[in-house]
Amino acid sequence: MVRPRTPAGRARETNARLARLYPGTAAELCALDHADAFQLLAATILSAQCTDERVNLTTPALFARFPDAESLADAPIDAVEALIRPTGFFRAKTRSLVGMARGVRDRFDGVVPTRMEDLVTLPGVGRKTANVLRSVAFDLPGLPVDTHVQRLSARLGLTTEVDPVKVEHVLNSMVPAASRGVFSLRLILHGRAVCRARSPRCTECVLADFCPSASLGSNGAPTRASRRVTSPAR
Repeated sequence: MVRPRTPAGRARETNARLARLYPGTAAELCALDHADAFQLLAATILSAQCTDERVNLTTPALFARFPDAESLADAPIDAVEALIRPTGFFRAKTRSLVGMARGVRDRFDGVVPTRMEDLVTLPGVGRKTANVLRSVAFDLPGLPVDTHVQRLSARLGLTTEVDPVKVEHVLNSMVPAASRGVFSLRLILHGRAVCRARSPRCTECVLADFCPSASLGSNGAPTRASRRVTSPAR
C-alpha cells in the first residue's frame, strides 16, 4: 500500500480507516444521550470540563423536569443548579442553560436553529457546540474541534495550527462536507481509546504505518526521530 505523504492524503486515509474501525453515523457515534436537538444542545453545554458519562448520569433528571426550551427558560435557578451540580461549574452552566433556553424560546419560536450564525448567538454556544448540533442533530456539515481532534490532527501532520477555529477550517478543506461531523467523532473515539495524550498506543494504531508521529516518547511528545518525519510533506 502506498503511504499518503501529504496532509490531505493522510486525512483521506485516516477518514477511510477510522470509518471501518468506528462505523456508524454521527448520531450513532455521539456519546451524549438525548432525545432531540434541544436536549443535545443542553447536554453539550454541560459536557464542558466534564465527562460524557457524568453528563449522561445527570441529564435524565434535568430533562424529566425541564424537557424543552419553554420549561427550562422559566426554571428556578436554584433548581437547575441542584440538578446539574455533579457536572462542575454548575453556576456558570446554569446561566448558559437558562439563557440558551430563553434565546431558543424568544428568538427562534422554541425550535433550535440550524445555522451556525444563529446557534453561536445563544448563551453557552460556541463554534464547537454549534458544530456538534449541526452534525449530530441535523445531519449538516459541522466539524467540532476538541482537544482530541487537535491532538490527533497535529500528530498526523494534518495541520500545524493550534487555534481550534483555524484547525476546523484546515480540516474542512480536506474532508468532504458530509463526513466532517463523523470524522471528528471518530478522531475523538480514537483519541480516547488509542492515541491518548500521555500514553499513545502506537503499536495498536491502525494509522501507525503512515502517521508521522507513530514513534512517541513516554510523555506523549514526538521523539527526535519522529519530529524529523513531521517536516512539511514533499
